[in-house]
Amino acid sequence: MHIDDLLKKSSEWLKGTGPKANIVISSRVRLARNFDGMPFFNRADAASRNKVLEMAKRLKEKSKYLKGSEFLLIKGMPDIDRQFLVERHLMSPEHMILPESKGLIIDETEIVSIMINEEDHLRIQVLQSGFNVMEAWRVIDNIDTELSRNCNYAFSPRLGYLTACPTNAGTGLRGSVMLHLPALSITNQVGKVYQAISKLGLTLRGLYGEGTEASGNFFQISNQVTLGYSEAELLGNMERIINKIIARERSTRNMFISKDKEEISDKIWRAHGTLKSARIISSKETISLLSLIRLGVDLGFVKDIDMQSLNELFILTQPAHLQKTEKKILSSQDRDHKRAEMIRDRLK
Repeated sequence: MHIDDLLKKSSEWLKGTGPKANIVISSRVRLARNFDGMPFFNRADAASRNKVLEMAKRLKEKSKYLKGSEFLLIKGMPDIDRQFLVERHLMSPEHMILPESKGLIIDETEIVSIMINEEDHLRIQVLQSGFNVMEAWRVIDNIDTELSRNCNYAFSPRLGYLTACPTNAGTGLRGSVMLHLPALSITNQVGKVYQAISKLGLTLRGLYGEGTEASGNFFQISNQVTLGYSEAELLGNMERIINKIIARERSTRNMFISKDKEEISDKIWRAHGTLKSARIISSKETISLLSLIRLGVDLGFVKDIDMQSLNELFILTQPAHLQKTEKKILSSQDRDHKRAEMIRDRLK
């Protein structure tokens, strides 16, 4: 598998086929793990970091779950390829910086990816389409159990799994759900949601996780607490809270139909018209307008495009994807032109 091959197929998490996929784009579970006896990445010298890289490679080769997956070195990878992998949510923005001694394992379906030497030695990630947190946990638990048979993790009987950042110690688990909340955004309710979940051990972030801003009414909600609870308790708490957010988003969408149908319809069709006719359009404007189209599909206004095609457009119109599609580096202005051209073609 080559990175360019990923352009030819849709990521599993973009297919829009999972539970409650009209509101929940994807569910992710991530585990932070470190090798026992090895210094954490932020305290390690070059030799130790390279040893971790080799240890991870050997684990991959022994794993039945990772059979057929690709092992990539971040060093030497073109900048455009690094950004491409970030846009596909296969690695974090932090992982593409200072690439020395860093690696990435990706399976063929893009469900499983493992960052090597990001903040921890291993950041194991499983992505699922729709509201599928417990299924993501089932998959990642199997992988983690298998890997642990072939290595020793840094572990304390009192503290659990030891991590570079104390906030990840314990289970080392971060669950997150990417939600599309246009109705709550339009009615200015997102601030209230943030205040409520903060008191319940969850946090709200942007499209690409920690340190990123929300765009296109997309938000990632994840657990803040990892210590003192079991994985099932952490994910169960998250599921209960997110179900309430989904219910509020859904009831607000229904309110649009019953009370503000003409107003919301106008917003959606204006967005549709702009996307079908624009000759130059930025990434930020594209995400905002596609967000309204996605709402329009769910409310039954827009019938000429399916949810999977819309989900793919969010990714394909990102800067690195556009340039990979065109097979050349594009200026910002050229990207805005090609983005508009791609959208017009796909919305015909």
